[in-house]
Amino acid sequence: MSIGNSPESPEDDRNFPADDRDSIGRALQQGRIAAGLTVDEVSASTRVRIPIVHAIEEDDFSRCGGDVYARGHIRTLARAVGLDPASLIEQYDAEHGGRPAPTPAAPLFEAERIRPEPRRPNWTAAMVAAIVAVVGFVGFTMFNGTDATTSGGAVVGGPAPEKKTTSPTTKPAQTTKPAPTGSAIAAVPKDKVTVKLTAIDDKSWISAKASDGKLLFDGLLLAGESKTFQDAERIDLILGNAGPIELFVNGKKIQDKFESGAVERLSYAKGDPEAG
Repeated sequence: MSIGNSPESPEDDRNFPADDRDSIGRALQQGRIAAGLTVDEVSASTRVRIPIVHAIEEDDFSRCGGDVYARGHIRTLARAVGLDPASLIEQYDAEHGGRPAPTPAAPLFEAERIRPEPRRPNWTAAMVAAIVAVVGFVGFTMFNGTDATTSGGAVVGGPAPEKKTTSPTTKPAQTTKPAPTGSAIAAVPKDKVTVKLTAIDDKSWISAKASDGKLLFDGLLLAGESKTFQDAERIDLILGNAGPIELFVNGKKIQDKFESGAVERLSYAKGDPEAG
């Protein structure tokens, strides 16, 4: 005789249904296989690095660089293999705590209201100090004027000293300084390729390599930060969350508009900049 329901009672299965959805990584992997694509082909079409594609298919999002980049990679890979990105993004948010809630405005205003008022300047003391200074100056001036009248009449009654004039021909010529250019790298060397990246209003993951394959930088570029790279032949770039990036190549601003959350692979050589 047993009391209550056994652990294997059908009622337990009804009360706690199992989530039979595939994981995000397995769904992307199955979609890729169904589309007849290899990891290399998906990486080439999406510009997402091969190690990151493998990690995402194994449900490892630590190599994405944060939730913003993880969502962007999931969206890009889902579109490449013909899956609905919205459902996968919703599943990612549900498994990783959801999107960060916006900061409420009310506490900010409350903080402004409870700030102590700044101390007002003591105008009375300032006026007293100014009056004392004026009286002292007037007395000093009157004393010096009386002493000069009694001891140096020739100076007081004599002619005023002749003023020296400078001929217009001897006036030093004024040189006009050139106006500063809008870019700090406008005067770049012609025999090298120079690339400057600035994160305007958001962070972005950056990877930069020289022409010989040497890794120049691999990491996050925070909002307001800049990085400049030079090489004798070529600079290869990978931009994660390319939207906030402002790009100067060989002294010229690149006018391409990158999308927020998108991954861009770019290559630049010497001379007039041209995206690879």
